[in-house]
Amino acid sequence: MTLGFDLYWSFRSPYSYLVTDRIVELVATHDVECRLRVVYPIAVRQPEFFANSDPLWFSYFATDIRRSAEFAGIPFAWAKPDPVYMDPATRTYPKDQPYIHRLTRLGMAATERDKGLAFIAEIGRLIWNGQTRGWNEGAHLAEATARAGLDLAELDAAIIAPGEAERLDDIIAGHQAEQREGGHYGVPLMVFEGEPFFGQDRFDQLVWRMRQKGLTVRQ
Repeated sequence: MTLGFDLYWSFRSPYSYLVTDRIVELVATHDVECRLRVVYPIAVRQPEFFANSDPLWFSYFATDIRRSAEFAGIPFAWAKPDPVYMDPATRTYPKDQPYIHRLTRLGMAATERDKGLAFIAEIGRLIWNGQTRGWNEGAHLAEATARAGLDLAELDAAIIAPGEAERLDDIIAGHQAEQREGGHYGVPLMVFEGEPFFGQDRFDQLVWRMRQKGLTVRQ
């Protein structure tokens, strides 16, 4: 019996990036379906979140994300440019964003073409592995999209077609509502049979639980 889980994932989340290759490998090697649910990051959904958080939240996060990447042997550097723009003068997140809406809608378009996991793996790597500064410039996005088996020009045309931005954002909003119903607001969030597993460091527990439920290796 094929098992399945929902994956709530954001292009602005380095923790989402850190878990993606393990999920891709799991799906390739085991009889399991990953239902990708791309969402907008907290900075877009709740821009006041960071302004109201304790300063220790970010200082620990900055330490932990680098340590987690090093522990996993995954190359990492903070994205340049950041997928979510912060006004440096006010340290707030404007409603008008130059990158994240396009990225998230592209992720939806890729998912609708059954290439969602491959797309987020390639684009996540491009943004977060520290080997490409200016990931949004030149042919970087097009080349990464091609590696996922898709054409960036076709996807871009699809997401700006009349009514498509609104349609895709409605679906994304639905994902975000389902995410909270699943048990958490953060990413990456994996939900298996109603049980939430929040964070890249819960991946092993997700696999452990699925093995209890009969997870098998693909033949």
